[in-house]
Amino acid sequence: MNRNFRILTACGAALVASAALAGQVQAQDTAAAAPMVHADVIGLDGKPMGTVMLQDTTGGVLVTTDLKGIPAGDHGFHFHEKGVCEPAQKFTTAGGHFTGGDHKHGLMVMGGPHGGDMPNQHVGADGVLKAQVLNTGVTLAAGAKSLADADGSALVIHADPDDYTSQPAGNAGGRIACAVISAPK
Repeated sequence: MNRNFRILTACGAALVASAALAGQVQAQDTAAAAPMVHADVIGLDGKPMGTVMLQDTTGGVLVTTDLKGIPAGDHGFHFHEKGVCEPAQKFTTAGGHFTGGDHKHGLMVMGGPHGGDMPNQHVGADGVLKAQVLNTGVTLAAGAKSLADADGSALVIHADPDDYTSQPAGNAGGRIACAVISAPK
């Protein structure tokens, strides 16, 4: 009987280890299969400034930038509601901020923030913006918070910093860079 108990215990431990390993493999496969979008960022002159990469994570969308030619200083950094970046229109074609629901603008406002609101980004004298921001108010998957809906969305960089309170867009000044975000392939 003692021998049978040990065999059953060993078999049970093997099953538990096998299930745990299968769960780890499934989690790795899910992370590897997470939607990812690469987008080119252009300036008001229509010339490329670099790229932005968006990847769905379990906590939101990870936004990674690799940009050059941005003026030094702090800049508003938002997702906008339409995937249209026309330099001749000063990127107003991207529409207003992506709200992702019934939210007010601002990281410091009761009832906010918009899904597209993100912290200001600082650019040094070299004009380089390499950053990572986790946006918990959006997704690349289907749904009300999706950046990859029928008309896409845009990442917009503003001339001035967002004050995090002014309605409807934080008094961040003109739009100086834009990237069209489309549905993942």
